[in-house]
Amino acid sequence: MPSFDPSLRLSPARVADASPRWLRPRWWPALRRGLQGLLWAWLLPLSLLGLWFLAARFEWVAPQVLPPPGDVAAALRELIASGEIWGHTWISLQRVLGGFALGLGAGLALGVAMGLSPLLKDYLYPSFKALAQVPVLGWLPLLMLLVGMDESLKYLLIAKAALVPVALNTLKGLENVPSRHIEVAKVLGYNRWQLLRRVVFPAALAPIWTGLRYGLTHAWLALVVVELLASSEGLGFLIVYGRQLFQLELVLAAVVVVGLFGWALDRLLAGIERRLLGWRKEAF
Repeated sequence: MPSFDPSLRLSPARVADASPRWLRPRWWPALRRGLQGLLWAWLLPLSLLGLWFLAARFEWVAPQVLPPPGDVAAALRELIASGEIWGHTWISLQRVLGGFALGLGAGLALGVAMGLSPLLKDYLYPSFKALAQVPVLGWLPLLMLLVGMDESLKYLLIAKAALVPVALNTLKGLENVPSRHIEVAKVLGYNRWQLLRRVVFPAALAPIWTGLRYGLTHAWLALVVVELLASSEGLGFLIVYGRQLFQLELVLAAVVVVGLFGWALDRLLAGIERRLLGWRKEAF
């Protein structure tokens, strides 16, 4: 009696490969990977939400310390219905976008200057690196004495938070442009402006954009910190206001809004990045 070869047994993968083409649309593998990624991405948040619900339900933590998710949702609905949350959010967005614009412009200018001039980098980079190590809160007392407690303080601190990653990533991107690209451009007779416009800046665009995303993230974090300490309006102030009233459901509702808007801004930049830098995948 002939023996059975186990290698001839059809695995589920082989069955799927052997299925007719009309049963395996081209978009199915990408859709399956997307669904799997979505499932893994939501696994931790849903687990934490379930743990929070159980902790509140069985009072593992006092309700005064950890309010139930239902109370937080009710507080958030009340903020939305009254329109209060939109006013604070609009003020915070104005601050973060204004400060980020200042930091972005200064960071790009500084990064490009150091990236294109080794001599200028030798002069500026050590001092810049040392000042960059000082956190945003470290500059708060000095700037309060110089510009007071008005909006200028918030814009300057947010700009400082955004400037550092933008400048460092711009510098790194310009320094890491492949030398062979520059050599080919010189062989083609490019002048300095053509070399920068057609070779250097396109090759450095990915690191520069990464610095822009990091800069916006740091600016958003700095905004919340500044509003926690020196503001009478905004999302950070709403968190402090809820803590002063011992309304922790209000605090957590404001934290949820901060997280959602921060995530939305990052996703917006990620979408723009895919459109701007999609050609790199095809070229490389």
